[in-house]
Amino acid sequence: MSEPYTERDRDVVRAQLGRPPRAMRAIAHRCDCGLPDVVETNPRLEDGTPFPTLFYLTCPRAASAIGRLESEGLMKTMTARLAEDPALKAKYDAAADDYLARRDALEVLGKAPAQGGMPDRVKCLHVLVAHSLAVGRGVNPFGDEALDLLPRWGAGGPCVDPS
Repeated sequence: MSEPYTERDRDVVRAQLGRPPRAMRAIAHRCDCGLPDVVETNPRLEDGTPFPTLFYLTCPRAASAIGRLESEGLMKTMTARLAEDPALKAKYDAAADDYLARRDALEVLGKAPAQGGMPDRVKCLHVLVAHSLAVGRGVNPFGDEALDLLPRWGAGGPCVDPS
């Protein structure tokens, strides 16, 4: 469950992203090292522009490891499995519904799609992993699968200097 962020958390996220965070509303998950690695964002940016990415992965180590999975073609394989496995497709549809319901509980953005390609394809593992980390395992099947393939990015200590 999300928790309020502190100014220290905001500074950490700024260091992780290399820029000020946009639309940050809460910390959705913390790394093993204790720093935020997923933030929850508002459905709109400060200027009113829709920002449908509810859960945003901020840890550069996690992002890099996920990028390696993407470059290996994992998203294409996952998308192909959606057409072959009706039970998996139903779980992924439910994950998209969960994502949209959580976002729409904050503000309804109409037909703005869920992120990560949900529910028709796998477009961005970063979003799917962030969803799994934020809400827990068992909701997003592809986020969970990707998590199983990732190293423990916080095992080596903080990704940025938290001071």
